Amino acid sequence: MSISGGLNSIEKRAALSLALVFGLRMLGLFMIMPVFAIYGQQLDGYSPMWVGLAIGAYGLSQAILQIPMGMLSDKYGRKPVILVGLVIFCIGSLVAGMSESVYGVTLGRAIQGMGAIASTVLALAADVTRDEHRPKVMATIGMCIGLSFAISIIVGPILVAYIGLSGLFNLTAVLAILGMLVIMFIAPNAVSKAPKGDTRAAPELIKDLLKDGQLLRLDVGIFVLHLVITSVFVVLPVMLIKNDFATPEHWQLYFPTLLISFLLMVPLIIIGAKKERMKSIYRFSLLLLATSLVMMYLLQDSLIGLFVAVIVFFTAFNYLEASLPSLIAKFSPAGKKGTAMGIYSSSQFFGAFWGGMLGGVCYQWLGLEGVFLSATTLVLLWWFYTKGMVDPKVSKTFTLDANAQDKQSAEIMAQQLMSLPGVNEAIVIFDDKAAYLKVDAKLFNVTSARAVLLSTAS
Repeated sequence: MSISGGLNSIEKRAALSLALVFGLRMLGLFMIMPVFAIYGQQLDGYSPMWVGLAIGAYGLSQAILQIPMGMLSDKYGRKPVILVGLVIFCIGSLVAGMSESVYGVTLGRAIQGMGAIASTVLALAADVTRDEHRPKVMATIGMCIGLSFAISIIVGPILVAYIGLSGLFNLTAVLAILGMLVIMFIAPNAVSKAPKGDTRAAPELIKDLLKDGQLLRLDVGIFVLHLVITSVFVVLPVMLIKNDFATPEHWQLYFPTLLISFLLMVPLIIIGAKKERMKSIYRFSLLLLATSLVMMYLLQDSLIGLFVAVIVFFTAFNYLEASLPSLIAKFSPAGKKGTAMGIYSSSQFFGAFWGGMLGGVCYQWLGLEGVFLSATTLVLLWWFYTKGMVDPKVSKTFTLDANAQDKQSAEIMAQQLMSLPGVNEAIVIFDDKAAYLKVDAKLFNVTSARAVLLSTAS
């Protein structure tokens, strides 16, 4: 994985090491998804409902603890909290691996989710990177998350044939231990803290951001997206088995469909970004997602039909998964991106939990028809809800040092920054000693902004 120029040695080490920690952890979480619906049938207490619960259980505990773990890292330090989270994740993996019942596996998955370190890892990445290079580091971590998902659904069906379900969970525990070693010996130590407005959630801001219609649409979107993919993986492996496609061979479907879908996703991203038609492409992707769900149900007896349907599904899913965080950043008010991302992440994990629940319950009581009908209905409701969405303005965010002594001087700084060409929004928070700017990059001059902050502070 290459990283674009400009990063110093610490930033490069942070990008690669923290991306690796994220990847190892997500690999462990996701490998279970394409195989549990099949191999879970060997467990005591098996039922489709409990399969769904086991797959999605990590999402509930993860969603609840994501913001509190980030707050604890402010008090006790990033690395200690990350290490504790990985230990909890490891314990959950071992509990699931030793369990002979679906209830024990569900408990293990819930414990895995209690090691909710995503926000803390991102905060550590922010702490050790300069403002102008922070997006590159975050993008590296984001790419690794996407790559780990792709790898997990390909290797999960292969590995489970050799080491079994318990072996997968035990391997996940080993991956957690590797993550601990990376944190202890490779990841850089934080020598400063990035301003919290950019990287961490502030609980006092949550209520206000939930009233923002544009952000709320995106939070609902990621909730539904992960609900849908989790519910689909409750039934898709079973559908492949019914087509005489053995589990160890499922990678032969997942690998090419993912590869093709990534290629098909690129034109959507280019058109949306260059022609500033993100809303249109976004809504088109939702229709693609709904179409793919209908195709999966109607073509469930055809392996070729399922192959095409899964390509369409992953094309839409990958585009939405990639574009939603970018949209959150674009719509977030200056100085509140950390809180907006915290709400977004919690919505994502809640979606995974409810997707497992809904997929399992619908499959048990209503069959495949219930799973795909409910998922398709939710996607179409999501599509209708996006009608009021607007295309985001092309803007760039900056976080600059601002040595404001009190609230009054911070307000004076913000007013002077707003008078500069290209500044769309400016907030100075004296507690953070930081100025948060949203600007038109074509008109904005960062040197002028720093000069204003320096002269006002003196």
